[in-house]
Amino acid sequence: LVASLSSCHMLWYLHLCAQAKVTVLAYHDDAAGTMVEDAGGGGRFTQAVLRPVATIAAGGDAALATALHEEAHRLCFIANSVNFPVTIEPTVLVAG
Repeated sequence: LVASLSSCHMLWYLHLCAQAKVTVLAYHDDAAGTMVEDAGGGGRFTQAVLRPVATIAAGGDAALATALHEEAHRLCFIANSVNFPVTIEPTVLVAG
C-alpha cells in the first residue's frame, strides 16, 4: 500500500513537472507507513509518510519543483482514498 502511494505521487509529480517544463533527472522516495496490529493478528495502517527526493536540471526552478509536490499530493487518487493521513516531506536538489 505504501509503495502504491509512493508510485501514485511520483507519477503525478513527473507529469506536473513535464507540464511545467521542469526537467527531473533523478527521483527516489524513502516512504514509510505505520501499521497497528490487532489481537487477532490483523491490522491497519494509521499513517504514511512520503519522503520524495527529486533532482532537477541545473537552472531549474527549485521553488516551483517543490510546490509541484503539493499539487501531486492533492491529485493522487490513492492518497485521497485511504482512511489515514498521508504526509509528504519533499526534497528538491538542483544538479550542478
